[in-house]
Amino acid sequence: MIKDRYLTNNILHDLSEKMVFIGGARQIGKTTLATKLIASNFKEFAYYNWDARSDRNKIMRSEFPGSAELIVFDEIHKYPKWKNLIKGEYDTHKDRYKFLITGSARLNIYRKGGDSLQGRYHYYTLHPFSLAEILNIKNDIEIFKELPISSSDHFKDYESLEHFGGFPEIFLKQKNRALRRWHNEKTERLFREDIRDIEAVRDIANMQLLSDILPSKTGSPLSINSIRENLGVSHRAVTNWLSILEQFYYHFRIYPYNKRNIRSIKKDSKLYMFDWSEVENEGARFENLIASHLLKLTQYLKEYEGYQTGFYYLRNVDKKEVNFLVTVNNAPWFCVEAKFNETIPSPSIFYFKERLKIPYTYQVVRKQNIDIFKNGVRVISADRFLASLI
Repeated sequence: MIKDRYLTNNILHDLSEKMVFIGGARQIGKTTLATKLIASNFKEFAYYNWDARSDRNKIMRSEFPGSAELIVFDEIHKYPKWKNLIKGEYDTHKDRYKFLITGSARLNIYRKGGDSLQGRYHYYTLHPFSLAEILNIKNDIEIFKELPISSSDHFKDYESLEHFGGFPEIFLKQKNRALRRWHNEKTERLFREDIRDIEAVRDIANMQLLSDILPSKTGSPLSINSIRENLGVSHRAVTNWLSILEQFYYHFRIYPYNKRNIRSIKKDSKLYMFDWSEVENEGARFENLIASHLLKLTQYLKEYEGYQTGFYYLRNVDKKEVNFLVTVNNAPWFCVEAKFNETIPSPSIFYFKERLKIPYTYQVVRKQNIDIFKNGVRVISADRFLASLI
């Protein structure tokens, strides 16, 4: 039973200093986190959703309960001058209220004009449930140290997470009918309730077609030219649509780690879905699940601990490749190769381990009860590996 979200205590700590922004995909649990888990630590709070007319009117009139300690603004980034509004309310009332702002777009980079909020807020990305989170495991992770690999098996929980994804509503239901309906409705809501309200997209139909085909591109080098030809649109249009969908946490991209001594490729990105349950190919879904867990780890360490973490893949011009590399201050910390069944370490791991002096190397497999250390590479079951993260 999931008792809490992994960010709750961190947000409560940061609210004592500044505003806190929480960004994340639609239905990832932001409102529940804000109004149930965070707000329960205050005697009284007030919640305002920009999509509700009565709430909009109260926000614009700066009409808040006198007894409230916490003010929650949800989806306020849909107002073009939201930054000026938030800045004014915070500067005026910061001694009286704590301010928590949530939204389904990347609020830390989203720009709609107005004054800067720099220095007034801490930002968090709320990610889907991960294996450690659903198991209520709190790992003590230290940079440039080996991950605290679990010695216990969690394969049944892993299978549920892999199949239903990490979005709270569907994972907690664990019903295939609900999952099918979720897939049918999720993108429609994204376009109808989020993107149309903020972005002026001329060809919304083709942008929706793009969103439909992205799950099939998971884990492969992303060819914008190929997508452009399939949709019959311009390179610029596809590039813009991908950026918009990324700002709304539909997918994320990682890029190659560039070092001369490995003759690395420099440009091609790889794309992964925030909702890995959309990915039909079982090998690609497995890789996406691992990518999502590693992204959650690196963003947590950056947003709360303040480390300059990086998340890449490794590939050189000779097509040697390792799926993932995590860095701190651009120095390699550990790499991960995702193999569905293969327990013999990939030759590419040894190549990059030697060339880049990577301290820790893991080959993660979708098999139970695997934990082998061979020539400096730890081959480990996915459930044990993922349970050692955030």
